[in-house]
Amino acid sequence: MSSEAKKTLIVRLYQVLNEYSDAEHPLTQSEIIDLLDKNYGVEAERKAIGRNVSCLMEMGVDIVNTRKGCYLAERPFENSELRILIDSVLCSRHINAAHSKELIEKLIKLGGRNFKAHVKHVFSVGDWSKSQNTAFFYNVDLIDEAIENDRQITFDYNKYGIDKKLHKSKSHKVSPYQMILRNQHYFLMAYEEYWGNVTFYRVDKISNIHIQESSRTPLREVKGYEHGINYKELALSRPYMYADKPETISLTCPEWFFDEIVDWFGTDVGVKATDDKTIQVTLTASPRAMEYWAMQYCNYAEIMSPQHLRDSIREKLASAAEKYM
Repeated sequence: MSSEAKKTLIVRLYQVLNEYSDAEHPLTQSEIIDLLDKNYGVEAERKAIGRNVSCLMEMGVDIVNTRKGCYLAERPFENSELRILIDSVLCSRHINAAHSKELIEKLIKLGGRNFKAHVKHVFSVGDWSKSQNTAFFYNVDLIDEAIENDRQITFDYNKYGIDKKLHKSKSHKVSPYQMILRNQHYFLMAYEEYWGNVTFYRVDKISNIHIQESSRTPLREVKGYEHGINYKELALSRPYMYADKPETISLTCPEWFFDEIVDWFGTDVGVKATDDKTIQVTLTASPRAMEYWAMQYCNYAEIMSPQHLRDSIREKLASAAEKYM
């Protein structure tokens, strides 16, 4: 064996074990020798393989020796954890198809060749509804940088046209504060400098983003956020990402529907049983968001208060009913 091969053998040996071995697929010394030669052009003897496996184990690498061969036991992720991550990427609508495929392929490599043989998700990426914005990860990086350095950003915000493509709607200058995952989309929480209020923007609909030299408006100077961001409120009081001030809202619904309430608003809600298996629920939420939520579930839940929200829902339902007359 050449001196160069001796230097790289231990690294190549680890790569072979990482890519080809697991508890169900231990590798014999002969198989390791063949794979080293085939993949890396490294020739090795049995004694060298045994010696380097021992060195790796002494260094803390979790290698298991069995009668059938040896395998790498410890990996960054279990197969079940990799499948969860892969499924999360696959169903994430804010990541376009090309980036989804690239990410999934990277995750599959973490599981080795034997894991790849059992995963077919990467081939069906194109069948899922995905964002068209190829700049998503670039947007995330720039927003992150702007937040880290207390800078404002400018960007174009886009909407889908009837050609099913994104088109520029408006340009914005904002002070970015946080990116939040909600309803399978990432939203940028930011202070809109022109209008003077907090707004949420879909990150996958942002393009032409630039970091400005101007400092962002401190969050503590924004009304309603003097004490920072209440992440629990953001997660549970906004079933849809509207920025109006949350209010106390009361509704009635069947007892069996409470499971759906918890899915949307968590367990920190008031609940009181009435008669006929009906319950009264009290929660804190964005009124604008609750309009859409209430219309979505109008067959099961009835908003009782505040009155202005009840009136607004009644008007919208009446307008909708006219369209189906």
